[in-house]
Amino acid sequence: MPFLDKDALIAQLQAALAARDTLIEALRLQLAQLRRQSFGQSSEKLDLQIEQLELSLEELEGEATLADIGKTVTQPSPRQPAVRSLPEHLPREERRIEPECGSCTCPDCGGDLRPLGQDSDEMLDALPVQWRVIRHVRPKYSCRGCEKIVQAPVPVKAITRGKASFATLAHIVVSKFDHHLPLYRQAEMMAAQGIDIDRSTLAGWAGQASRLLDPIVTRIREEGLKAAKLHTDDTPVPMLAPGKGKTAQARLWVYAADDRASGATSPAMVWYKFTPDRSGVHPQTELKDFAGLLQADGYAGYEKLYRDQRIKEVACWAHFRRKIFEQHQASPTPLSTDLLQRIAELYRAEEDVRGQPPDIRRQHRQDHSKAQVEALRSVIDNALRRLSPKSAMAKALIYGRKRWDALTLFLDEGMAEMDNNIAERAMRPVAVGRKNWLFAGSKAGGEHAAAIYSVIETCKLNAVEPQAYIADVMEKIAGDWPASRWDELMPWNWKPEPKTTRQAA
Repeated sequence: MPFLDKDALIAQLQAALAARDTLIEALRLQLAQLRRQSFGQSSEKLDLQIEQLELSLEELEGEATLADIGKTVTQPSPRQPAVRSLPEHLPREERRIEPECGSCTCPDCGGDLRPLGQDSDEMLDALPVQWRVIRHVRPKYSCRGCEKIVQAPVPVKAITRGKASFATLAHIVVSKFDHHLPLYRQAEMMAAQGIDIDRSTLAGWAGQASRLLDPIVTRIREEGLKAAKLHTDDTPVPMLAPGKGKTAQARLWVYAADDRASGATSPAMVWYKFTPDRSGVHPQTELKDFAGLLQADGYAGYEKLYRDQRIKEVACWAHFRRKIFEQHQASPTPLSTDLLQRIAELYRAEEDVRGQPPDIRRQHRQDHSKAQVEALRSVIDNALRRLSPKSAMAKALIYGRKRWDALTLFLDEGMAEMDNNIAERAMRPVAVGRKNWLFAGSKAGGEHAAAIYSVIETCKLNAVEPQAYIADVMEKIAGDWPASRWDELMPWNWKPEPKTTRQAA
């Protein structure tokens, strides 16, 4: 390798640093674009792309930070990053650092020191999960007159004769289903802190949490079925087949009621159902008492729901667009480019009325989107007359034309959305978690997972911290909370108490 002089080496290193910074900026831009993307590839593929970009950025930014730490700064950078203050709600521990010589005598002349001011600096510190043991002591007292024995009743327990508090149960289920930590990993982390709890015990605790939360899940479903519009979707979940050591293809269904985009003030909620297969009887049974708009994909199992018009189908433009995009990605043509641009214009029109009441949304769609939809239909019909029916593009367009009434129903229904992204977003935690916990161990395990997902995701939709909520609500339910007051415990009505925050910490 030829020897490089100092100037050439510096130039080479500077070029490498510039290339690294350019790559970081490009990745940041690409990541921001993916996060803004509301349609296109399937949500799972999009999540994977985002995860991969975030990992790449982590490594590059880590290298850049280490390189910057090693630099000797001779002059301030023209673009200093803003210094953010740390959250006020965090507890503070003050460490006072006095001079080595003390605070009384000057080390140079021996004179007396007087206070002049102080400099302070805050750092974010982390402690491991702090486990503790709560020992309940119930003193007994006897009456000197009648010998009656007086003692406080046994406090309610999360598990009869069990050793887990309600906060512990909440921590375990939130760690698994919200933070995607399988129980065996949680057991390993606890063992590292000297707490030897078998994984099967943790599984039993998670099952008990699901049972305690059953009234909440039931009420979420009851309230959700009263909505005028629901979003639904399903995803495969491998389930262990008993006695075979193999997995069967079970399903997890999601049903979401969320009308915030149409200006509603009613609470958003979501519930999940686990089934051993994808038979259409499952959504038909679940929605037998529902009446209104149903936003879903083109799965044939929904067809019976639409026959008597009690439920109106609202098809998903994102699904239709995806089929066109897949063909465009493989072999772009002027037709595919034109179709994608026209659908993008429909989405841009929707942004103008997001969050507005249904009547305003409907009028805006009639004034702006209706003509665009009719023009798009003409382009599709003309293309179908030219294309071979067996071509991939023709099949994609036929998919949309067969569902045209359902695709265009949003023009007349201001509450409807253009796509089913609300349900797809509700499925993303399952898609991420599935990579970690891999499969459901049994039908009961899948049902427990569906119940806990229902509570956690409804909490998040209502800006409620799931772990504090679950710990508090389970304790109240176990303590015979009256059924007439269930509504007070629902995520959209629940307010944290100071003691709840401490327990969940």
